[in-house]
Amino acid sequence: MSFTRSLRTIRHLQTCQLAYQIFYRLRRKRYRHCGKAGQMPRLRWSQEVDFPAPMGTTANDSDAILSGSLVFLNRRETIGFPPDWNRTDLPRLWLYNLHYHEFLWPLEFEQAREVVQDWVANHESGTVQVGWEAYPTSLRLVNWCAIFFGRYRAQTQMDEQFCQTLWASICDQAEHLRRNLEWHLLGNHLLENAVALALVGSCFVHPAAEAWFETGCAILDRELPEQILADGGHFERSPMYQCRVLYDLLLLNATGDGILKERVQPYLEPLASSLSAMTHPDGGITLFNDSAFGIYPRPQVLIKKAGVESLRIGSFALAESGYYSARTSDGNYIICDAGAIGPDYQPGHGHADVFSFELSLQGARVVVDSGVSTYQAGPMRDYCRSTRAHNTVEIEGENQVEVWAAFRVGRRCRPRDVKWRAFEDGFELSGRHDGYRHLPGRPVHTRAFLWQQRGRVEVRDRVDSARPLRSVARLHFHPECRIHDLGSETCMLYFSSGCARIAWSGWETVAEDESFYCPEFGIELPNPCLAFSSFVANLKGTIQMELL
Repeated sequence: MSFTRSLRTIRHLQTCQLAYQIFYRLRRKRYRHCGKAGQMPRLRWSQEVDFPAPMGTTANDSDAILSGSLVFLNRRETIGFPPDWNRTDLPRLWLYNLHYHEFLWPLEFEQAREVVQDWVANHESGTVQVGWEAYPTSLRLVNWCAIFFGRYRAQTQMDEQFCQTLWASICDQAEHLRRNLEWHLLGNHLLENAVALALVGSCFVHPAAEAWFETGCAILDRELPEQILADGGHFERSPMYQCRVLYDLLLLNATGDGILKERVQPYLEPLASSLSAMTHPDGGITLFNDSAFGIYPRPQVLIKKAGVESLRIGSFALAESGYYSARTSDGNYIICDAGAIGPDYQPGHGHADVFSFELSLQGARVVVDSGVSTYQAGPMRDYCRSTRAHNTVEIEGENQVEVWAAFRVGRRCRPRDVKWRAFEDGFELSGRHDGYRHLPGRPVHTRAFLWQQRGRVEVRDRVDSARPLRSVARLHFHPECRIHDLGSETCMLYFSSGCARIAWSGWETVAEDESFYCPEFGIELPNPCLAFSSFVANLKGTIQMELL
């Protein structure tokens, strides 16, 4: 491990992160019985509470679950029913999904009860297991309360023994979570902890529940104003996690608790509105940063529940998030990334993708972000986070941002002089960044977009350097696209609903390049890619793409 790279990484952390990183590493892990449960308390939620089901329910049906087969992250495993909770041969993220207990939603009450009773029997307080980690504990608490005190409330209350078992375990888990908040990570993890404590605390009339509720609300008061930007985007700049945050706030709003509704309702419309601007004509999210399909509910479902008109037409500038997009009624859509990688102290879900873009024409995805297939450190994780995997300029084979390990970021890239102008037929966007200033020649990349609603985009790149450098701009296409008639200045691109002409100038060579499209976890699809390259000191290159 490079010592200087580590310094470039940790110098951005907040003091509380550093303190808790040290504290959590030095202390002995222990999950003690809280001893506060007592008898099952009275419920605070009304009989009418109705929670939306999470996205995970679409991957597993009841028949498969009962036969012992579960699929997470596009990986199906025969794991038994109730499941074998501690399979050491499975990836950690897969086990996290198992312990979220989202797969309980398709089950009948008796079946879901059996799973919970088995989990409790195999996860005694004091054991160090994946299921006791703070993040899966947060999601599991939310699912248990929503299922058993929302969906199956009547059946749960009729089973006194199960009620007592359930309450005792919830009490242990919530108290454990309150004492093990993810201050060392902050970001969406801490927000998830807060949502769980606030939601579970709102469910019961009990002194311990009041403490969970107060802790959750205090963190919400601290985190929501920071994590939800002025334009409605989530500050980690991941459309996928923005879906999760909106879903979480809709859950809190569904409790009917006046205190929670007062806190979350001001954020619902901004979150939904900005999510609308980040949604393709096919109804799926853009794949910037750590984003993938099939993890959280589709944008239009969340947008509708938040009371916002879905997929508005026109041009949209989300200046704080750094996303600029436009949509037409006939299915043309573009979104450009001119923002920071994320919050300096938590950029772990960010990619080296400044001035990248995605494009849909006539309702079909054409120019695509490479997405993400895994959170496991390794070659594919490195690829998906790299500049090479995005529709922007790579210089000397380096990344704009020093991404390393699975979630680490050292040297940062700062967009500068970002300018946006919308007009009746489209928009102009321009800016530069300093991500390559550490290289010999101290190069600066400047990019300008010109979008016209009829389906024409022009990308102008300039690289200014004191010495010749290799610059490569890439266009990654959807796997269904086909490149034809590749010449020295033009080519044709055929996609599912039409064709487009691509023309370029100022680039020395153009060739097809290796590329992978990872729209979901566990999926890695080869896809067409064009690489435009030059070895010069001062590059001026243009790429035009027009719908025919």
